[in-house]
Amino acid sequence: MFDPELYDAFYTEQNVTVALTVFAVGKYLDAYLKDFLTSAEKHFMPGLRVVYYVFTDSPERVPEIQLGPQRSIVIMKVEKHKRWQDISMMRMLTISNVIESHIRHQAQYVFCLDVDQMFLSRWGSEALGDFVAQLHAAFYNKPEDSFTYDRNPKSMAYMYKGDHYYHAAIFGGTWENVQRLAESCYLGIMTDKRNEVEALWHDESHLNKYFWIVKPTKVLSPEYCWSTIFEGGSKLHFARLLWAKKHYNDLRQ
Repeated sequence: MFDPELYDAFYTEQNVTVALTVFAVGKYLDAYLKDFLTSAEKHFMPGLRVVYYVFTDSPERVPEIQLGPQRSIVIMKVEKHKRWQDISMMRMLTISNVIESHIRHQAQYVFCLDVDQMFLSRWGSEALGDFVAQLHAAFYNKPEDSFTYDRNPKSMAYMYKGDHYYHAAIFGGTWENVQRLAESCYLGIMTDKRNEVEALWHDESHLNKYFWIVKPTKVLSPEYCWSTIFEGGSKLHFARLLWAKKHYNDLRQ
């Protein structure tokens, strides 16, 4: 078991700032954003300086959250695409652009999270690293042949093998490494579009391909992004972040 005070003291001495990006577009804003931000204020990087970057098509509807010391929020308007798949894939371009225009001047580290999640307990500085990937909870204790890599050789995300299956709901690291990942995924997505191909799991397929080529320096266990719907839940005794209930039929209309 790690000592959180040692991690916090180290990064506090380094005067570290962490950026957290989250997209709340369409019905996802009302369904999830308030709980996400409220729980993040309690549990995400306690004691460190944090800047939230909220991307939404409706900035006027972003809920007001009581922020603690050394915490701030930046709200940016983005386009709402017709298909949820396009929202998911095009976020990589937005992340790369905002790192270049804002984050690189304000923060040393950045984490990119999906909004339909809630922090349950400490999600702190022990998660920081140069290049951080999140193991996908759906494949906890599952064999490699169950991993849903993109198997289409026509896609830039094509993988015939891998070592882990990573979840695009959480990735992070230094701003330089996250920007490189986002740019690579975006280029792969756009190449696929030109070739009239779409990867099996969209940006997540491209993310897994990138992590296969450029290995993460830190891999987070499923406790950092868990769901009770998967088999093996009884074997995980502690969850730091939990998937919110999904209502895809309504939210993705």
